[in-house]
Parts: sequence; structure tokens; C-alpha cells
Amino acid sequence: MNQERLMQVLLAPLVSEKSARLADSNRQFAFKVLPDATKPEISRAVEMLFDVKVTNVQVANMRGKVKRFGQSVGKRSNWKKAYVTLAEGQDIDFSGAE
Repeated sequence: MNQERLMQVLLAPLVSEKSARLADSNRQFAFKVLPDATKPEISRAVEMLFDVKVTNVQVANMRGKVKRFGQSVGKRSNWKKAYVTLAEGQDIDFSGAE
């Protein structure tokens, strides 16, 4: 796997109450990833970018919601979410505070 592809696999961290709870209890972190990303690619990308050891990756395909604005109906894009479990003692800090 080339390094350019790995740099593009992770789109954004998902920061919510649910993801914060998972990070505290299970060392799991949620990311928005490319729709065609594979589990090995996601694992290597997280290990490369954050210098941590990944033990497990779970993915979920999120269906885009149908939204209305008056009479017109639109649909948001489908996207993929990845839950990455880190090894014991590993952590990722998204706050940016040094």
C-alpha cells in the first residue's frame, strides 16, 4: 500500500458523546473514512498518522438521509464510518493541547 493512499483514507475524526464514551471505556476511536477504504488500509493509516498500535477495526456504511426543503426532496451522500480499537496503553488526543 502506498503512503499517498494511506494519507487519504481517513477523512475526519468523529467527535461526539458516543465516541467520547467509547474512547474512555474501550479505547475505540471513530473516523469518517473513504467509502472504498478497507480494514487493513484503515488500520495502517491510523498507525502511520498517530503512531499507535491498532488491534481491531470495525466499519459501518452509513446511509445518507433523505431531507426535504418545501416541496423539493434531496438526499445526503452515503458515507463510511470506522471504529478503531487501540492496544492497551495507547491513546489518541484530538484536543490539540500539548
